[in-house]
Amino acid sequence: MAKRLIFLIFIIQFSLVLAQVQVQSLKAITLSIQKINADDVIGVDGLDNMFYIKNNTLFKKSNTESWQYENIYMGKITRVDIQNPLKIVLFYENFNTIIILDNQLNEIQKINFSENTIPIIVSATGIASQNRLWIYDSTSQQIGLYDYLKKTFTPVTTSFQGNFKYYNSDFNTFQWVDDKLNWYSCDIYGKIKTLGKVSDFEQIKPIINYAVIFSKKGKLYLQDVNKNSVYVIENIEKSFKNFYYKDQILSIFTNKEITNYKITIP
Repeated sequence: MAKRLIFLIFIIQFSLVLAQVQVQSLKAITLSIQKINADDVIGVDGLDNMFYIKNNTLFKKSNTESWQYENIYMGKITRVDIQNPLKIVLFYENFNTIIILDNQLNEIQKINFSENTIPIIVSATGIASQNRLWIYDSTSQQIGLYDYLKKTFTPVTTSFQGNFKYYNSDFNTFQWVDDKLNWYSCDIYGKIKTLGKVSDFEQIKPIINYAVIFSKKGKLYLQDVNKNSVYVIENIEKSFKNFYYKDQILSIFTNKEITNYKITIP
């Protein structure tokens, strides 16, 4: 019996060793450094406008102009979606409210989901196609699409416990990582796909449908979930607050500047 137990322990330990991911290195090439005075950087939209937050005020800056939006009655900004340059989405979770701004940061629509015919408690949201928003309703525990012109909510999934460690969306897809680090996507028809399992993280940004960049203990990594490979990104700013990725450019934000790096996905 003792020999069998020892053999079983050996097999388990050996399997764990095989399952471990060998971390490789990936060097980043510095492209530019831009000074900025911000509490958080949201990113750059499709028209190369920079969005950032300072003192709970949203700023938009182009090469020649700048705009700002502040709402002292809504509390802290929870999330900003800049995918549609003409319709910027601000989420104020504490007030269960979304505000949509135009390209000059003028308020064009305010949606208080507590005032909906059937109240909705929003815990995740993002812009979708055709005048709709992605919504995870904590009350029904469903992902759905909210038409903000018709003021109607259409669930696209059945109920499930939405313990989102991270979520993101584009016009046609809602993605999330659950508390067990499983990565999923859901399309506008409610089809859910399992994209893989990601490494434990503090911050994470999907860059393509099989790879993510994530931070852990002051370092940045790129993970390919299909190849089960992880790369530590070297030659970057050691002290960073946030980061984002677009078109093979990795941008790292500190309190005072943004450094842009070129990285090539293996």
